[in-house]
Amino acid sequence: MEIYSFIVAFFRDGGFFLYPMAAVFVAGIAIAIERWVVLTKVRMENRQAWEQITPSLRAGNLTEAMKIAEKSGSALGTVLCYGLSRARATSRRDDVEKAMEESLLEIIPGLDKRTHFLASLANIGMLMGLLGTIVGLISAFGAISTANPADKASLLAASISVAMNNTAGGLIVAITLLMSHMFLEAKTTAVIDSLEVAALKFLNTITERGPGLSPATGAGPAQSPGVARNPAAARGTA
Repeated sequence: MEIYSFIVAFFRDGGFFLYPMAAVFVAGIAIAIERWVVLTKVRMENRQAWEQITPSLRAGNLTEAMKIAEKSGSALGTVLCYGLSRARATSRRDDVEKAMEESLLEIIPGLDKRTHFLASLANIGMLMGLLGTIVGLISAFGAISTANPADKASLLAASISVAMNNTAGGLIVAITLLMSHMFLEAKTTAVIDSLEVAALKFLNTITERGPGLSPATGAGPAQSPGVARNPAAARGTA
């Protein structure tokens, strides 16, 4: 109850600019929550898809792996579908690698979507706080210049309260949204890295299994020792 009373008093004493700042804050938090849910879901789906597809890859059964990848509906499944489709049509590792790089170029923008808005909203919130502070100070000096000497102290205190509340509000919005932006950027990078590592492991697996694949699987021996778009193989899998 005390927190509620504090918030009400904060907005009451802060003036007009606190309300658009609050709208910016709510929009930023909504974006942050939506991105966190999406990235968490993508990470879990990728992990499940990898665990389901790996046995078929190790057995050299590309046809079965393709079916599992198509049914998974995950980002990793899409990447592997591109690679498996090319692997069934060519024996060159470079061709398979390029196909998966193409799929990554389609997937990555969806993972980054709207995250960059948080940095912009943080700056907007901070600027609104600064504007509210300046307006509060202007009001303070304008009030005391024409007020009775007995009322100057109270008018000055009220106007300074408006300025300080706007400064605090702008800092709260900026700090919260910038921290959310950093967290989501790190989470997005981790998801992208896991996709790239899984793609590299897929390439290595079909290269190792290539000479033993039967014609029914549609893949022959891989030849070139290429690498994935970002060879961060030591970081983990999807």
